[in-house]
Amino acid sequence: MTFKEKLLILDGNSLMNRAFYALPPLTNTKGIHTNAIYGFTTMLYKMKEEIKPDYIVCTFDRSAPTFRHVEYKEYKAGRKKMAPELAEQFPIVKDLLNKLAISIFEIDGFEADDLIGTLSRIAEEKNIEVYIVTGDKDALQLASDTTKVIITKKGITEKEIYDRSRMIEKMGITPTEFIDVKGLMGDSSDNIPGVPGIGEKTALKLIKEYGSVENVLENIDNISGKKVKENLNQYREQAIFSKKLATIIREVPIDIDLEEIKSKENYDATAVRKIFMELQFKSLLDKVNSSNEKEEEINIKFNIIDNVSEFDELLKKIIDNKENNKLYMSFKILEENIYSKSFIEKIFINYKEKVYIINLDNLLKENKENTISILKRIFDNDKIFKICHDVKMPHTILHKIGVDFKGIEFDTKIAAYIIDSSRGDYNLDTLLQQYLSILVKGHEDEKYVKEIFYLKRLYEKLRSEINDLNMNELYYDVELPLTSVLASMETEGFRIDKDGLTNIGEKFSNEISKVQKEIFDLSGEEFNVNSPKQLGKILFEKLDLPVIKKTKTGYSTNAEVLEALEDKHPIIQKITYYRQLTKLYSTYVEGLKNVIDEDGKIHTSFNQTVTTTGRLSSTEPNLQNIPIKYDMGREIRKVFIPNNDQSIIISADYSQIELRVLAHIADDENLINAFKHHTDIHTKTASEVFKVPIEEVTTIMRSNAKAVNFGIVYGIGDFSLAKDLKISRKEAKQYIDTYFERYPNVKKYMNDTIEKAKQDMYVSTILNRRRFIPEIVDSKKMVKAFGERLAMNSPIQGSAADIIKMAMVKVYNEIQNRKLKSTLILQVHDELILNVYKDELDEIKIILKECMENVIDLKVPLEVDMNVGETWYGAK
Repeated sequence: MTFKEKLLILDGNSLMNRAFYALPPLTNTKGIHTNAIYGFTTMLYKMKEEIKPDYIVCTFDRSAPTFRHVEYKEYKAGRKKMAPELAEQFPIVKDLLNKLAISIFEIDGFEADDLIGTLSRIAEEKNIEVYIVTGDKDALQLASDTTKVIITKKGITEKEIYDRSRMIEKMGITPTEFIDVKGLMGDSSDNIPGVPGIGEKTALKLIKEYGSVENVLENIDNISGKKVKENLNQYREQAIFSKKLATIIREVPIDIDLEEIKSKENYDATAVRKIFMELQFKSLLDKVNSSNEKEEEINIKFNIIDNVSEFDELLKKIIDNKENNKLYMSFKILEENIYSKSFIEKIFINYKEKVYIINLDNLLKENKENTISILKRIFDNDKIFKICHDVKMPHTILHKIGVDFKGIEFDTKIAAYIIDSSRGDYNLDTLLQQYLSILVKGHEDEKYVKEIFYLKRLYEKLRSEINDLNMNELYYDVELPLTSVLASMETEGFRIDKDGLTNIGEKFSNEISKVQKEIFDLSGEEFNVNSPKQLGKILFEKLDLPVIKKTKTGYSTNAEVLEALEDKHPIIQKITYYRQLTKLYSTYVEGLKNVIDEDGKIHTSFNQTVTTTGRLSSTEPNLQNIPIKYDMGREIRKVFIPNNDQSIIISADYSQIELRVLAHIADDENLINAFKHHTDIHTKTASEVFKVPIEEVTTIMRSNAKAVNFGIVYGIGDFSLAKDLKISRKEAKQYIDTYFERYPNVKKYMNDTIEKAKQDMYVSTILNRRRFIPEIVDSKKMVKAFGERLAMNSPIQGSAADIIKMAMVKVYNEIQNRKLKSTLILQVHDELILNVYKDELDEIKIILKECMENVIDLKVPLEVDMNVGETWYGAK
């Protein structure tokens, strides 16, 4: 049979339910659960792509009782109430379907199955091929030569397709006979009783032989099995009634207008895109059909500046206009991992609603000296206010050619980040969609022109939001000026001792060979230590160590497994060390060689909009993550050296800043007094927890107390503490309980913070930096517990991040104001690294102490430890 058209019917309740339990918990930053919507929408797009339907509908159950409930009070009785996390997603998915122009069918008194049955019958009568997508096997009775039933399996990724012939082939019965099977066996999920003692196997056998419930009941005498006979006789009426309950009604009084249910591609794409942005379904944005999505009709005037004289004329026009001195700017950058090779190809300027495209690369080639002179007059002028998106990179690149970047009034990327640090995508086009519902189309320069034109509106929107959220101090005093500090640090770079790096490489190679030989000696044979498969055979077959975890390909030998086996055999420690060495070698010995620039330095990139806590990160290479657990890791720091013979490296590190922040936020008197009296906090805690005088605290006691102190900051429980300290859970619990007895306000802070986070869905730092924590209201215990730990820790870690950033800005400004030659070159968490000229060393030490220790007024003093050395290693 050939069909001209296809109808796709989605079983809304079934697919939402299947997606909710198949996918891990997902929430957006507002705490709205989204996993069912995401799974449903993914399946919808998948089915549309595969089936290419001419018509599409979605059915839902209504909460009102159906005729089945009226006839049988126990129908679906005892079924678990829908989880509130799932229930809250139904209105959203229905709104999404409406925006996608997909018709929804739901009628009081009938189930979605009945609507599906009726819609499929009507379509069959019109010679339309039907595809029913559901997770409920009840729909199999609707399969036919015309209707295919697609049953989702294993979550939402696998499926089975049934039509009439497939039913007969796989189950040995027709779709209609499937109703009779249900009549005999019943259905526990719907509370359809069936016949007691008859399961699926027996029901299938009986229906295959007799064809229907009625024929089975007429032939009871011919059926083998005394108990089956007795039950069939006793529950005759129940079997017939169960069949009736299981039968999908195909005559529901509904009108269907084929024109209305047509699969439409000219839906409200802007509205759909907005929903996806709000739900944070970034991966689904590409699915939105933007071909009919209308851009705002605007007439953008733009000029292309392709020679130096035109650039000079534009500058004069800007400088002469005293009333309007705001430039909205973006930059087209060709970025490389080698600092000296990145350059600005074009600058886009929106000035007085007119866009200028400055072909900077061409201008520099035409007349570098004059072009740089014009750039300086624009960018060095702090009376010309610049509103940009992602200003740090162009700032760094302009530094290379001697151009400073002053007058930065606003950076929309940084603003969007502090408003919501969990986004992950702060591209200008994404922000225009989210905040202004503006879709920017076009290629290359055309897109840049449109984006820079709309930048003014985005700036006004974000500026207003920052003010409303009381984030002005965080934004204008910390994050925005920090872009200049980071640009300076990236420009300055950290000099590398190339010969020293070669020598360390040889030491690493020798150490790796030595450890490898020790592993071979302990295993009794040579093998590829880097191969998990070969290593697994050695550990679990030859050495007969207990198997911790298996994978599809064999034994797991990951870090968690090795940690569990640590005390089982000396080879484990060697393997862990070997892995650390090889990783260090590839990342920081060979890796560093590839990113040393022409000036003999490494210019790492500092990322200001990556972490949810507010901490900075560094990439290409990551200089914040050099492990120092092993001596060989610390050795790498020896190759980081001062700029010249007149310079030296200084490290300034905040002492126990997170614990000091905790004392301040928790307002705990005992903790505050310990810091005020400059007491060693770990010794003090050991004395409190182990109930011994301070002079009797042993090294082990102090070490354990240190684990408790830092564990408390991260919301550690007795299980994790016991594991870390290799003690019993009972002892660990006692440590924690005693800690909270001595520092009661810390416990109060944690409880209060968790409760407030549940109400607000976010926590805040001292400077009002927010971190959204939707996990804290999740129904799953593990996810909720994780959210509670985040709630306890984020204000502490985030405040520490705020403080070091404030210190960076203050130190940088003081060095600039005094016109010193010394420079900030690196930040690693709570530590600042500077290249200091020896004749400025005493002055820099004073600057660091005063700026870092007095950067913020806390209830406890901030203390800075300073060390000086001929290398980074020596300054620790």
